[in-house]
Amino acid sequence: MAVRAAHLAAEVQAAVALQPNFNALCSFEDFWGSRIKKYFTKKVILERFWQVFLVEKDIFMKQLLLSLITALLLVGCTDKGSNNEKYLPASVGKINTVSVVIDDELWKGAVGDTIRRYFAAAIDGLPNEEPLFTLRQMPPQVFQGNTRNSRNILIVQRGDKPKVTIEEDVYARPQVIATVQTNKIREICCKIEEYNQQLIEAFRENELKETLHRFENSLNTETATVETLGVKLKMPSLYKSHKYGTNFFWIERDIKGGKASVILYEMPLGSIPNEGVARAQAIVKMRDSIGKLYIPGPEKGMYMVTETYLAPSVSEAKIKNHFALESKGLWEVKGFALGGPYINYIIEDKAKNRLLVAEGFLYAPGVSKRDVLFELEAIIKSISFND
Repeated sequence: MAVRAAHLAAEVQAAVALQPNFNALCSFEDFWGSRIKKYFTKKVILERFWQVFLVEKDIFMKQLLLSLITALLLVGCTDKGSNNEKYLPASVGKINTVSVVIDDELWKGAVGDTIRRYFAAAIDGLPNEEPLFTLRQMPPQVFQGNTRNSRNILIVQRGDKPKVTIEEDVYARPQVIATVQTNKIREICCKIEEYNQQLIEAFRENELKETLHRFENSLNTETATVETLGVKLKMPSLYKSHKYGTNFFWIERDIKGGKASVILYEMPLGSIPNEGVARAQAIVKMRDSIGKLYIPGPEKGMYMVTETYLAPSVSEAKIKNHFALESKGLWEVKGFALGGPYINYIIEDKAKNRLLVAEGFLYAPGVSKRDVLFELEAIIKSISFND
């Protein structure tokens, strides 16, 4: 009995002695248990995220790629902004087309008549009546979004502050926007009559630049005119050049229903009178003599001549800082029913003591000729001299 009591006392003392270690063990379990629990909770979350990523990775990569592209575009825009340039979309529209922003009431009345009288006037030198510009009218409430990207825009409106302005590259590039604004209808008509030449010239110059820009897609690289005449023309590769004699070039391409041509040759300086009826007569005589030499008709004895039923118009011009005479009219083949319009430039080249003659003409029965003749004019006006 005494022995059993002694053993029991020893166990109690041992239990008392172990109590601090037991408490420490409980504290250890509480401390690390909470952290282990947190670790496994995070692990579960990460594993779940990875599972979702594997399933949605295609969408994720697309979104990431889109974000990178957007960032690059923003950087590009920032770079342009540093050069004081803003991004503008390319302008749109057919050649020789003007969008007229004007309310329906004004368009149908005297103001619209005045606009059409000048901007849709019949072009000189065409066999059939064709307008200077094709006009597309739209009311102001429609003038928004992509409709503002037209290359040529004429805005006519009422306003307390009278103004006539010409702006460039406002909503698109290249672009010309002309604005005519006054308070009264009669005053609007008067402003159009007063400033129509400046506005038309701005639109035409814009169209010439656009036409030459379109040539850039496929330029003719022939150098024969440079080597022989010391001049270079910018024209599409569709045009093919042929040389006749020592200094006569005939450049042509096929068009719908016929052909479009540019010819180049030289005349002595001072061979064309400066003014008066004699000047027009000398131009006709020059053209007819060249036609007889180089531009034959379908049968022997036939050749190109100037149609005299409609006298050609003659005016002064400037081409690359060289004085020039511009003449427009109709040509025909002597003794044969064949003809069409032409535009002729006699360019003064004092450095080489000569007159350089550049003429565009076309044959295309039954089709519109305005835009093709305008293309020929653009080619001639692109001329550069090797002074």
